[in-house]
Amino acid sequence: MLKDAMGGYRGTATEISRIIAEHPDNAEAYYDRGNARSSCEDYEGAISDFSKALNIGLRFRETITAYGNRGMARIKTGDLDGAMQDFSEIIKRKPTNRRLLCTAYKNRALVKEKMGDSEGAVKDRESAGQQALSSQF
Repeated sequence: MLKDAMGGYRGTATEISRIIAEHPDNAEAYYDRGNARSSCEDYEGAISDFSKALNIGLRFRETITAYGNRGMARIKTGDLDGAMQDFSEIIKRKPTNRRLLCTAYKNRALVKEKMGDSEGAVKDRESAGQQALSSQF
């Protein structure tokens, strides 16, 4: 919708907001605006948009990336519990793309480390390593 051939987002949050005003049930527009807001460091706005997109419903791959992007925005705002939930949700949904799964484990390890759970962080890093190895074969 609003991606160029290289996968980059075109348009501003303001431009995407016009689409949302016309089509308030367009989950992809909220997802795109969440990405635009996040790239402008409007993390609270991004979290709100990713949440709305997830509530309306996205395709599987966009759902996984929305959880990941919202998790990263939550880290930026200090919402470590929310970030943990988002990365755990990706792991629970078990995407077949090993890189996405590996990234979810790595990000969750980062959150666990920030929360003082060194042992849990080590386990998640090991799981990430297993995903990385299995994606090579």
